[in-house]
Amino acid sequence: MNEIYRIAIDGPSGAGKSTIAKSVARALDIDYIDTGAMYRAIGYKMKKEGIDPEDLSAVQTMLDATRIDFRGGDIYLDEQVVNDLIRTPEMSMMASVCSQIPAVRQKLVEIQRGMGMRKSVIMDGRDIGTNVLKDAEYKIYLTASAEERARRRFLELQEKGEDQSFEDVLEDIRQRDHNDMTRQLNPLRKAEDAVELDTTGMEIDQVVEAVLKIVRGE
Repeated sequence: MNEIYRIAIDGPSGAGKSTIAKSVARALDIDYIDTGAMYRAIGYKMKKEGIDPEDLSAVQTMLDATRIDFRGGDIYLDEQVVNDLIRTPEMSMMASVCSQIPAVRQKLVEIQRGMGMRKSVIMDGRDIGTNVLKDAEYKIYLTASAEERARRRFLELQEKGEDQSFEDVLEDIRQRDHNDMTRQLNPLRKAEDAVELDTTGMEIDQVVEAVLKIVRGE
């Protein structure tokens, strides 16, 4: 295994990318970069400041004054920890909206690539293996049925005490899939050299072990 290596995990919303990537990072003692959280953070700031996604000048001004970092498992937006603030269905949709803005993607991709050059990392998102880290040593496409992904998200929201029906969660998943796969800029797709893992019916530890075997060449 190279001294510095990159693991790229792509896949649709609710596939468990973040959960799996965090566990793999701990097992390999490397840094986990939650790229989806970065887009959620931008979406949160746009919503908070009332910025119209179509006002590209205002978006660029905001980006120029925005700092995002990962430290100790937390995501910092302008030095404020925003972990819980960005984990809502509304911020999920905002992330999908702002990810289609070229200036937003350009800024965040630059940050992500810089991280991947300095140290071993695992990143998850929609276009890590196809765009952000095209030369990643390991690429994995993590997926599951829409119903399975909606079930997982529904249970998460229930644990947080949020009142949302399963049907609404499923519709949100399907809408995210459509947005992510049909957007003009770097749409969600499986990289030609990625290993596909369908996690429908699999437990978290089973998926983690499958990813570790790929990285370790087992």
